Amino acid sequence: AVVPFGDSINLFGRDVKLQIASVDIGILYILALTSLGVYGVTLSGWSSNSKYSLLGGLRSSAQLISYELAMGLSIIGVVMISGTLQLDKIVEAQAGWRWNIFLQPLGFILFVICSFAETNRLPFDLPEAEPELVAGYHTEYSGLKFGLFYLSEYASMLTASAIIATLYLGGWQVPFLVHSGYSPEWISILQVLGFCLKVSLVVFFFIAIRWTIPRFRYDQLMNLGWKVMLPLAVVNLLVTGLVIILL
Repeated sequence: AVVPFGDSINLFGRDVKLQIASVDIGILYILALTSLGVYGVTLSGWSSNSKYSLLGGLRSSAQLISYELAMGLSIIGVVMISGTLQLDKIVEAQAGWRWNIFLQPLGFILFVICSFAETNRLPFDLPEAEPELVAGYHTEYSGLKFGLFYLSEYASMLTASAIIATLYLGGWQVPFLVHSGYSPEWISILQVLGFCLKVSLVVFFFIAIRWTIPRFRYDQLMNLGWKVMLPLAVVNLLVTGLVIILL
């Protein structure tokens, strides 16, 4: 709801923002909501009364907590450059080709890797490792509840793709579209289509990686999160701060 999918459009003499809710602390709001998923996954594994489900729930909670730190630190670089926590303002700061993927390449890579871990996608789907845990925390579930687990997984992947497109790929910004001579209505439509195209490309990347890279071991997953991702996120934060001060 807080992700803007287009610029303002004039309807019946009124400017309507193509964003359901413009929250002043949009990024913090998103991070807070993604953290709540830990409780649902852990409780679903514990309430199944199965050792496989319990281990899957514990793995998932440890994985989410480990990678949320690096994810939060990687976003701070974007906040420092744009000077705001509002997602629509961050998109407006990426006008033209000033996309954050060019200004924050390391932060972009870190955020994408953390998104794979947060959404339990390969190669980070350790909570659902079939050779070890049968099906992870939803082993004992079937029918509607099992379907809801899978629906939530793909919904989180779509949400992560929208956030990546908003923070690093310019959101609804399409370079040189404002000076193309189109009417404001056509510009708004093309901006929405551009945002949908960016989200679709990120989703395709998520799916392509699933069939490309094998699953990590659990110790490799934890070592990557704490010994590689977190220090790199801190380095990215320090370098961004120094560049802003010097420039």
